[in-house]
Amino acid sequence: MEIKERMRAVLAAEAEAIARVEIDDDFERAVRTLAACEGKVLTTGIGKAGHIARKFAATLCSTATPADFIHPAEAAHGDLGLVGANDVLIAFSTSGKSREVLEILELARHLGVATVIGVTSHPDSELRDLADFVLDMGEIEEPCPLGLTPSASMAVMLAISDAIALALLEVKGVTREDYGLRHHGGYLGRAARIDNVPH
Repeated sequence: MEIKERMRAVLAAEAEAIARVEIDDDFERAVRTLAACEGKVLTTGIGKAGHIARKFAATLCSTATPADFIHPAEAAHGDLGLVGANDVLIAFSTSGKSREVLEILELARHLGVATVIGVTSHPDSELRDLADFVLDMGEIEEPCPLGLTPSASMAVMLAISDAIALALLEVKGVTREDYGLRHHGGYLGRAARIDNVPH
């Protein structure tokens, strides 16, 4: 396959995978749960999913929902102390079988975490059993010629996290001023301060 054809195929596969996500009642429930959270919002994941989880926490912070990423491996060495009662923990794992992620969910329960939300794809995901509810990514075929590199799955995971964050922003009534107070630097900081009145 030519390089440009391969790249077009990857983009098409990722777009198609995102378009197939079914937004069911659990997606709305996730947004309302986050809006009502009286503790902290914590995100977790390992490998590529961990990068998505970390980015989701950053997006939540800039849109007026304080959040933090907790690394599953570091949690086993003391970072689990971040978890407390009334917290909401969102776990990202395509397979839902990563040992580190499953372990942090089990331990977080012992520390009284209020709600666990799972974001996963595989129907036989063990994560489904540990979560209060699941945001289903659907079954995804990776466009990697080896069928291995997480690509379409990560695009779906990222899109789901963005959909949650932006729906939550609207539910909470976050304004341009609110956004600017949390993101005052760079291009976005300047854009947040620009008056919408035509000049």
